[in-house]
Amino acid sequence: MNLTVIGTGYVGLVSGTCFSEMGNRVTCIDIDEKKIEGLKNNIIPIYEPGLDTMVKKNVKLGNLHFSTRLKDGLEKADIVFIAVGTPMGDDGSADLQYVLSVAKQIGQEMERPIIVVDKSTVPVGTGDKVKAVIQEELEKRNADIEFHVVSNPEFLKEGAALGDFMKPDRIVIGAESEYAIEQMEALYSPFLLNTSRFISMDIRSAEMTKYVANTMLATKISFMNEVANICELVGADVNQVRIGIGSDSRIGYSFIYPGCGYGGSCFPKDVKALKRTAEENGYVPQIISSVEVVNDKQKLVIAKKVVNRFGEDLSGKTFAIWGLAFKPETDDMREAPSIYTIKELVKRGAKIKAYDPKATDEAQHFYLKEIDNVTYFDSKYDTLKDADAMILLTEWKEFRSPDFDELKKQLKSAIIFDGRNQYATLKLENKGFEYHQIGKN
Repeated sequence: MNLTVIGTGYVGLVSGTCFSEMGNRVTCIDIDEKKIEGLKNNIIPIYEPGLDTMVKKNVKLGNLHFSTRLKDGLEKADIVFIAVGTPMGDDGSADLQYVLSVAKQIGQEMERPIIVVDKSTVPVGTGDKVKAVIQEELEKRNADIEFHVVSNPEFLKEGAALGDFMKPDRIVIGAESEYAIEQMEALYSPFLLNTSRFISMDIRSAEMTKYVANTMLATKISFMNEVANICELVGADVNQVRIGIGSDSRIGYSFIYPGCGYGGSCFPKDVKALKRTAEENGYVPQIISSVEVVNDKQKLVIAKKVVNRFGEDLSGKTFAIWGLAFKPETDDMREAPSIYTIKELVKRGAKIKAYDPKATDEAQHFYLKEIDNVTYFDSKYDTLKDADAMILLTEWKEFRSPDFDELKKQLKSAIIFDGRNQYATLKLENKGFEYHQIGKN
């Protein structure tokens, strides 16, 4: 098929590249000329394992193209994906200005029947708005061109997006017409050779599905973090509690690992958006609201443990931070717990020595650029020299089995604050460490 993907952010670039991998002819459109020029030269604007190789391969094969002109993508397109950003507004709602702007341009420039797919994460009712905007522009031109609007939410995990797209758990399609559903099923059939989980529904239900999926996962995380905090108060070990409840097949082990809170581009934004959607319709979502409240507090839990150990005045103290990204295998720092932890420590006078395998540039140039007393290093061990404690905030694989003798040698004191409970089973106290974890005193 001839496909056009508008927006070369995380979702758009991954989607377009994976579609091209299956032999489709894909044109990715973006108004950012520098980004498009970079992509033509295999300069990938995001870090996602394997993406650079797949982009380079399909550009060389002639399956994947990049342009700043929407008309280039519409000339032969059978299906057009809208994958532009939907940033969170001040009131927590999703900002649809970019989605609707693209819909307007499509209505102004389309010359042949197409299927328009909302791939961006959008509130319930967006499909209706996109359809109305396109129809309005066609009427202004006195053009009678058939089009169909589809909702096709993405379920990609940063750090594992290529695998998620190529071997999906499910494909959710919201559409009004059987033709659109048939075309989308044909498009995705190569990805579903080992599963039959192609799920079609109405557009509003598909839009709702994305928000509910992410909010459900966020709920599990916040619930377990709240349990962890209770465990600390009553003398229980949340790690053992997790094993005890996870063995119940109705609960399972996914997303019940305690830690210092969730971050990223999806969970915080989608929880707020679903909460806002409920409120706009006269409903007070108590559980969803609590998910957000618990997570906001949890992002400060490691800083609180440090203060409890060293006191409110951290002047003269230095802390080694391992991990800046909100999760491993990404350079994404949006809403990362590291931001909140570092700010809390620095404002009390502490100095920070930080290391992350991929997110250092993001920290230096964007998320922590206004924060003084933060020094960045190219090696995790280099952060340790003369530090008063090591703080682990992201569960990168290279942090799982460090040289604990080296930690003890470099640190002023053998103290570890583990925001992801990576070392909870290692009995570090028996190795001479003072070990602070989530959910156990």
